[in-house]
Amino acid sequence: MQESIISIQKLSHRYSAQWAIRDINLEIRKNGIYGLLGSNGAGKSTTMNILCGVLQQTEGNVFIQGIDTKKQPEEAKCRIGFLPQKAPLHLDLTVEEFLSYCAKLHYIPAKEINKAIHEVLERCNISHFRKRLLRNLSGGYQQRVGIAQAIIHHPDFVVLDEPTNGLDPNQILEVRHLIKEIAEERTVLLSTHILSEVQATCEHIYMIEKGHMVFDGSVNEFDNYIRPSTLFVALAKQLSPEDLQAIPGILSVENLGNSQYRLQSANVQEALEQVVESSVSNHWGLIEIYPEKSSLDSIFSELSKK
Repeated sequence: MQESIISIQKLSHRYSAQWAIRDINLEIRKNGIYGLLGSNGAGKSTTMNILCGVLQQTEGNVFIQGIDTKKQPEEAKCRIGFLPQKAPLHLDLTVEEFLSYCAKLHYIPAKEINKAIHEVLERCNISHFRKRLLRNLSGGYQQRVGIAQAIIHHPDFVVLDEPTNGLDPNQILEVRHLIKEIAEERTVLLSTHILSEVQATCEHIYMIEKGHMVFDGSVNEFDNYIRPSTLFVALAKQLSPEDLQAIPGILSVENLGNSQYRLQSANVQEALEQVVESSVSNHWGLIEIYPEKSSLDSIFSELSKK
């Protein structure tokens, strides 16, 4: 069996009397992008800070490629790259000076530092800013520098906490593309409360809510977590809602305009068959019909019980 890249076992942490997370279990065995999803205050940052050795847990164990982060913290940290929610940038340094400083923090040998800096500047597409002060970079390019410092020592595991927070739409797309490139060679754990971010970048989702793991599965499984309960129907003929509600199995009808309707049903498949049959027999001219998947927001709300 392949050794786990990350193994979190019954992880719990308490701030004074309040448990921030409780009995979190998580296992990652292959490269890719994994999403850690949850609302603000759910326990994501606590989990990530423990995972990266910034915080020591109250209970439980964390292993990075089989290395116990409690017993061998330095060896474990050598294998981790971490970008906190607020990138730890020294704004009065140039990009090159800052990355040189980060390389030394990661014990990269002096003769290899220039090569390491060149590689991450190229990878993150910031070579043309190498001599510019960090304070003079846009938010998107500062975030790229933050990602560069997280991968400069070639870690096997990269943790990114809200990496697109505060960026404009174009910057978000650029950073997403960069994260996908990084994940081709290593494992990435991406923490966010933004549902579209997970859908756009991740292959697998772990969701924490109120300190507990409430979901562990693929993005497709997450998307289909709640079974469809509505049908979208488009007809050639304008009907009254009462006509459609008379169909067996239809609980309610919402008129969307332009002879389009949303039908609520306890059993979508049976209702779909009944609508098709009624349309044919009554010559309604059925143009389009399909079950509507639950939105990610409704799934998130259901899982978080909010």
